[in-house]
Amino acid sequence: MKASVFGVDGKRKREITLPAVFKEEFRPDIIKRAVLSIQSRNRQPKGTNPDAGKRKSVYRSKRRRAYRGTYGMGTSRTPTKVMWRRGMRFHYVGAFAPQTKGGRVAFPPQVSKVLEEKINSKERLLAIRSAIAATADREVVGKRHSVGKVKVPVVVENKAELLKRTADVQKMVEAIGLGDELERASQKKKRPGRGKMRGRPYRKRKGPLFVVSRRCDLLKSARNIPGADVSLVKDLNAELLAPGCQPGRLCIWSEDAMKELEGLFK
Repeated sequence: MKASVFGVDGKRKREITLPAVFKEEFRPDIIKRAVLSIQSRNRQPKGTNPDAGKRKSVYRSKRRRAYRGTYGMGTSRTPTKVMWRRGMRFHYVGAFAPQTKGGRVAFPPQVSKVLEEKINSKERLLAIRSAIAATADREVVGKRHSVGKVKVPVVVENKAELLKRTADVQKMVEAIGLGDELERASQKKKRPGRGKMRGRPYRKRKGPLFVVSRRCDLLKSARNIPGADVSLVKDLNAELLAPGCQPGRLCIWSEDAMKELEGLFK
């Protein structure tokens, strides 16, 4: 497989041969498993206090003439706690038992629960290779991005890694022919439900993924584009390549990043 290398001005410079990873079999099931494994690590543990609902004495004797006993009182044997006392008369309310007011929760969430979903290292690497191969499938990429007539994957010359201004990066992407994609990714809509009260009122779309070979200026300049992400080629994972478990993300590779890809994820 071959791909065209675009200059910063959007013109085709030359053609290169794509690494063998782009011939990997498309496995959406493995990709989904790897993405869910990554997302499970970001879940915040939650749980109740182990002593919640158990902080009162609810013991009542069942023997005759026992102080605070239940014998002959015509009361149920539900665990109870004393609210007030007048001589030998008591007022009880249910406690401790799960079905009572002020009682414990029957099966509360526990902080000790293991939320992380493990995945085999070979499966994880296979998912990354498969997700990378999906970025070169025009039919798969076209389902979630507006690529027009541009062939995927998109490779740009190494000068693109030196762009310091976001406006220059946008001009380069538009010159390649992906202006419609930037317009699509910039759209956002009001989120339904309680999320508006929790600091996330808008739902935003995922745009292109810029893949670079080293620490460079593009890491900062491209991340300001709405919906865009930037990553080092060695830091790629299934979630970056397939957000929301949907493979086929539009990737813009630098030429050196494409060369480094040859020996990775084996």
